[in-house]
Amino acid sequence: MTEEKGNYDALKLQNQVCFPLYACSKELVRQYGPHLKELNLTYTQYIVMLVLWEKETVSSRELAACTHLDYGTLTPVLKRLDQAGYLTRQRAAEDERLLTLTLTEKGRQLKASAVSIPPTIAECMGLSAEEFAALYKLTYKALKNMEEREI
Repeated sequence: MTEEKGNYDALKLQNQVCFPLYACSKELVRQYGPHLKELNLTYTQYIVMLVLWEKETVSSRELAACTHLDYGTLTPVLKRLDQAGYLTRQRAAEDERLLTLTLTEKGRQLKASAVSIPPTIAECMGLSAEEFAALYKLTYKALKNMEEREI
């Protein structure tokens, strides 16, 4: 019985690395909530805007790669951001399946209102600069390793 019990230790919730990552991710998005509500953005819209604030113009393919979001998720998000006047969407001449997304002046102005969000969220995590850097590095390492695996 003890040997059998030991075989199932890997199935205990407390032994799952996925669970604290999942719970932490949910809590992070919840912490963003009040800040993003002031900007009238969802979290998904916010990460799209982060890419546009950095790059100004991006293809839908590049945006999907940067955000790890599929086109089915991105399409309604981009439509709402376009309707809000934060970006423009234009079909690429060389491939009509692709969109060229360009930040508008209104979208640029929104950036100034969002600049305080990252340090506020970092503070709520209660990590030292070294811990934060290690978490960031390990999370991206794990993500890269998993993406490279064939399922």
